[in-house]
Amino acid sequence: MISIMDGYLLRYFLAVAEAGNFSRAAGQVNVTQPTLSAGIAKLEAQLGQRLFERDRKRVALTQAGSRFLKHAQRIVAEYELALREISATPPAPKLRVGVLSTFPSARLEALARAHRARPGAETLEFLDGSERELKTWLEDERIELAVTQLRPGTPHLAQEGLYSEAYVLVMAASHRLAGRELVLGEELAEEAMIIRRHCEVLAATSQYFTQRGVRPGFALKTTNDDKALALVRAGLGVTVMPESFKGPGIALARMRDFDHQRDIGLVYSARGRPLAVGGGVFVETARRVLVPG
Repeated sequence: MISIMDGYLLRYFLAVAEAGNFSRAAGQVNVTQPTLSAGIAKLEAQLGQRLFERDRKRVALTQAGSRFLKHAQRIVAEYELALREISATPPAPKLRVGVLSTFPSARLEALARAHRARPGAETLEFLDGSERELKTWLEDERIELAVTQLRPGTPHLAQEGLYSEAYVLVMAASHRLAGRELVLGEELAEEAMIIRRHCEVLAATSQYFTQRGVRPGFALKTTNDDKALALVRAGLGVTVMPESFKGPGIALARMRDFDHQRDIGLVYSARGRPLAVGGGVFVETARRVLVPG
């Protein structure tokens, strides 16, 4: 069998078949005659057949060479057609998208899957970061847009709201309080907490418990939400998270008088601002996938 790396041997073969002479064929493919002769010998060895009859006056195809000629012509023609079609197809535009570090992995996966399934999808480069990092990258135009928490006071960055969600108590599905819609802060006095160091309402959560004289211990301090959820499901503690982190193995409940929420949307840099109007595959997909039905 001829390997991909031996495609040049087909060019040598076709040149000799067309020119009927090794010297002229070598000139057509810009190699020396010894190089061309060695290439033809290698091809014949791979095929196990002589392809040319040689004498001092001429070079002629053998019966095997004649049969192989049709295949070689077709292979080279299809290869050249493929090159033309690929070179004529413009590469997909590249889009740099910032993603808030506290945006749920499951929602990001659903967004990425839906985007890839659509025709004309841009090539995506995701950058994971905190609110502050995303704001800096947007202002520096390192990214075109970000999926992040919306904040007032940034008129220079175009914003588009997608959904709002509350911060809730997250516990194992087997927890004693699972199934309750509302939980009192005082009921959590004996609970171990899983502390999300990067949580946007971490200070407010601490204040909430302090005001009620509740000082729960902790089972984990982390900036990894997937790890926090894993230990919640395992029953090692409870935590406070946005309600979009709902999923198998966990239960959610509101905490009385804890009314914090966040607004998630798209924020565009100056470079990416046209996307807010003209859209694009990713923006349209985000609007469809992330906006509650």
